Amino acid sequence: MLARPFRLTRGSDYRLVVRRGSRCGGARVVTSMLSTGESRAARFGFIISKQVGTAVVRNTVRRRLKAVCAEALPRVPQGTDVVIRALPASATASIGELRADVHRCLGRLAPTEVTS
Repeated sequence: MLARPFRLTRGSDYRLVVRRGSRCGGARVVTSMLSTGESRAARFGFIISKQVGTAVVRNTVRRRLKAVCAEALPRVPQGTDVVIRALPASATASIGELRADVHRCLGRLAPTEVTS
C-alpha cells in the first residue's frame, strides 16, 4: 500500500495540483501532475466521487489506485504531486485496466522518468 508520507492530505495541495498541474485524461481516470521542485518523494492523492458508486465500490477503487501508485512510486520524479480522479467507469474496471490508464498518463506527463 501507499504509506502516509507518499499521500497528499491537505485540501490546498489537491486544489493546487488540479488547478495548476498538467492533466491527462482517459476512460477511467483523469491524472493531474505538478512538479514542486522540492527534494522529497512524490505524493499521490485520490478523488473518488459518489458518481463512481456506493461506499464499498469507491473504497475498492481507492485501494486499487493506491496499489498501482505504490508500484509506480520509484519511477515518478522527486518533488512531484499527483492527483488521480476516478471516473464512473473505474467502478467496473479491473486493476490491470486501472494500472494501464495510470501508467499511460504518468508516462505522458513525465516522459523522461516514467515508463510502463
